[in-house]
Amino acid sequence: MSKDLLASAKILGLRIHILHASTESDLNSAFETALQLSVGGLVIGSDVFFNSRSAELAALTIRHRLPAAYQYREFVAAGGLMSYGGSVEDSYRLAGAYTGRVLRGEKPADLPVQQSTKIELFINLRTAKALGLTVPATLLAQADEVIE
Repeated sequence: MSKDLLASAKILGLRIHILHASTESDLNSAFETALQLSVGGLVIGSDVFFNSRSAELAALTIRHRLPAAYQYREFVAAGGLMSYGGSVEDSYRLAGAYTGRVLRGEKPADLPVQQSTKIELFINLRTAKALGLTVPATLLAQADEVIE
């Protein structure tokens, strides 16, 4: 975890707990631990294990009444509260452009490092309602998509 994140949490008077899960049983244990710690919400880290379990993660967050954010829209479409992260579509577009340059003969080592700068916000209002949350209109206005 970055020092900046820890410092920011301290300034805001927040405590951060890191919970790990790499198996199905770990997921349930992590949610039980989160409940025991009385956490106010979750930020689920981007991980191959989690990416393939968007629906399960969304169901667990609703069942345990824990607002959660994840990086990808699929989590929100599956019933998660919100996602905020780099655009997958834009990342693939950049990868395709790089592939084209390499196929035209450019050396990969000579290509500059690029990263998608398009950030997307998706919010599921049905989930917010199920969790008893009111999403501010200003946040809804900034969302790329709101699922109602």
